[in-house]
Parts: sequence; C-alpha cells; structure tokens
Amino acid sequence: MIHTDRLLLRPIELRDKEAVFAYRSDPEANKYQGWVPESPEEVEAFIKKNPSDFNEAESWFQLVLVDKENGAVIGDVGIHFTGDQNRQCELGVTLSKAKQGCGFAREAMHAVMKYLFTELNKHRIFASVDPANRSSIRLLERLGFRKEAHFRESLFFKGEWVDDVVYGLLAKEWVEKQEL
Repeated sequence: MIHTDRLLLRPIELRDKEAVFAYRSDPEANKYQGWVPESPEEVEAFIKKNPSDFNEAESWFQLVLVDKENGAVIGDVGIHFTGDQNRQCELGVTLSKAKQGCGFAREAMHAVMKYLFTELNKHRIFASVDPANRSSIRLLERLGFRKEAHFRESLFFKGEWVDDVVYGLLAKEWVEKQEL
C-alpha cells in the first residue's frame, strides 16, 4: 500500500466493484479511456484478472485511490509492467468526475512514480495519451514527463483512427527534479 496526505493506494478488490463501476461507466468522464464498463459484472471480471503479484512482467496491475477523509474509492491507477528486464512501466490514471481538478491524480501519480523509481528501481516510466486529452497532457508535464513521440492515426479507437502521443520520464530525470 502507498500512502499520501489524502490518499491510500491499494490493490483493487472485489468489494470495489460498485465504486469502480460508478466512475468508470461515465462515458463523458472516460471518453479517452479504452475501457468503459457496461455493468458491475464486467468490472468484477476485470478485477479478477488483476495479477496477485505486484511488479509481474507483462501485466497490468490496478491500484484504487481511496480518499482518506471518507474511505471512498475515487479512482484508479493502472501500472503496465513491460518487458525489457521489467525495468519500464506504463502508467494511466482514471478519476471520478467529481474528484477531477482537485489534485488527486497528480498526488496519486507522483506517489506511484516515487515508489516505482525508488523502491523498484525502474529505469523509465511512460504514458500513452490522446493528443486531444489536454488535462492528461498537462498532468504529465507537471509531473516532469516530456513528449517523446507523436504517432499519427496509429490506434483504431472507438471506430476511428486516432493519434497517440507518448510521454516519458527516466529515473535519472526524476532524481534531478526531486533535488530542485
């Protein structure tokens, strides 16, 4: 478990099914997400696929964001542990529409990045984002990520070809930013 001032980040569990469905099923809040569940049962199947081990190569691991003030699940962070000696990770964050714009995504992502770089010795963390998703791009840039690539019409998403922008951050860049 990872703690911040306002959040507890822990592995997703079956008891989170209804809360996750509540914010993940909103098509407007999740218009850039690849997964918008249609039922709580779909969320349950998703939760059951979460690996039992954190840091398992070639897996996606889901952490939920629990608001310490009231114990509510308000979002999640997905961590894709990729190949390359399992030294790289892809991150994604989803947040309840009611909690967007309050700094929770930045707080959660920063805590996860710190853990990945300092405790798990990851070399690089990256994120893939739709260039129209300005909020996520601003978040990544505030966290110190830099734009590495812009792939034109490289993903077939929701019935159309869309661009994909990749942002990345190296461990040595993370350390430099923490020293400032």
